[in-house]
Amino acid sequence: MSDIRHSLLRRDALSAAKEVLYHLDIYFSSQLQSAPLPPLVDKGPAELLEEFLFQVPKERGVPPKRLNSLQELQLLEIMCNYFQEQTKDSVRQLIFSSLFSPQGNKADDNRMALLGKLVSMAVAVCRVPVLECAAFWLQRTPAVYCVRLARALVDDYCNLVPGSIQTLKQIFSASPRFCCQFITAVTALYDLSSDDLIPPSELLELIVSWIFEDPRLILITFLNTPIAANLPIGFLELTPLTGLIRWCVKAPLAYKRKQKASLSNGHPNTKMAMDSAEGDDGDCHQLYSKLHLTVLQVLMMLQGHLTEKNLYGRLGLVPFDHVVPLVEEINRLSDELNPLNASKEIELALDRLAQALQVAMASGALLCTRDDLRTVCSRLPHNNLLQLVISGPVQQPTHGALPPRAEVLGQQPCSSAVSTAKHSSVQVNKGQFKTIKFCSLKMKLGPECSSVSLKSKHNSKASAPSRKHMNSLQGAAQIDLGSSLEFNGHKNT
Repeated sequence: MSDIRHSLLRRDALSAAKEVLYHLDIYFSSQLQSAPLPPLVDKGPAELLEEFLFQVPKERGVPPKRLNSLQELQLLEIMCNYFQEQTKDSVRQLIFSSLFSPQGNKADDNRMALLGKLVSMAVAVCRVPVLECAAFWLQRTPAVYCVRLARALVDDYCNLVPGSIQTLKQIFSASPRFCCQFITAVTALYDLSSDDLIPPSELLELIVSWIFEDPRLILITFLNTPIAANLPIGFLELTPLTGLIRWCVKAPLAYKRKQKASLSNGHPNTKMAMDSAEGDDGDCHQLYSKLHLTVLQVLMMLQGHLTEKNLYGRLGLVPFDHVVPLVEEINRLSDELNPLNASKEIELALDRLAQALQVAMASGALLCTRDDLRTVCSRLPHNNLLQLVISGPVQQPTHGALPPRAEVLGQQPCSSAVSTAKHSSVQVNKGQFKTIKFCSLKMKLGPECSSVSLKSKHNSKASAPSRKHMNSLQGAAQIDLGSSLEFNGHKNT
């Protein structure tokens, strides 16, 4: 490698970078032919990469070289063209990994900066090989670096140039695998723990449009990856399910906190300003409702997929360890907000939490006992639906009951999970999950049961049941999937 380095030192920065990629290609191609397993990057090639691509000098005390903006753009074009022209996927993946896998040294900042610009360019010019390499990189790299890449892309396509989000939206059909990993990284970045970490409305709309168009997008990495029951710690999850559940559950409380902070900070509270803010937040709330419904549908699909992979009961795609902090965050937000002024938001958040927990447990995505849930949720504000879920299933009555109805406007009726409550208990029919495509959660509540028909947001406003009828339903709970509720009274005899 010393001879190669001496020849590269005589070249200008761009030709040296191109020559390094050429030598690295030869190196890995020969290594793959002689070894069945992917080779590790030796110290020599790694040092060449750091010196001639990331401009980190080998000698101490030497100031780092800086490429001007034009040279940097030309370098990105060279790299994009290389990955586009490399026909062997294994070589392409190895070189991408050797270029951008963090090494824990001073070159990592330059490495991550160049990676963000390369992937951003690949999105702009639709370089699918680069996007596919980035998807694998996101899967194999510690999450702390993955969120840095996600932030760079969000800055470029949501903050830097208005309207450029449409360019990012178009890669959905080009590289679904990258879209899945990007969603996972974005939900890890924007955890709604502060107002700054609420996802931008354009980003939220983009992700909801992707997932609603094809809910299976969430499962692409899981379905196409050899999986062990024990997943490594510190990396992105196999699916964005946990992050999306966090979004849907925390959103009502996070936006209420944001509104409260805006008023307390002396922002204009004129009627026009407040109406504008409420209108923007209202659009976001509709998107979260739509997202919540789709997430429940995806959870319902999981039982069959987990069984096919022989992972049912062994792999929790919604880890209980992540449910615990989510519940703690909801409890903290509920205490932080005045319950008298945020009762609707707290109720909605707890309803969504209950629905997600019930469907995740029923499909095998969440591996825990009802006792575990009771312990974790014991400090939450009271919620009828959550109490039904954590009370646990009881045996179905032997007599027949009128089946509840469910329909989603604009879709063909289909079967869905049925939760039957009697004396504050829930049981889920799990045998029909494989047939679910677009359907909503149905629940039959109380000894005098009512069928609850859930319709999509496209429907008109909810037709609320009478107070007298609601009082007659023991343990009745309003179920919000961002949809209207129709109560059709049928006495359970």
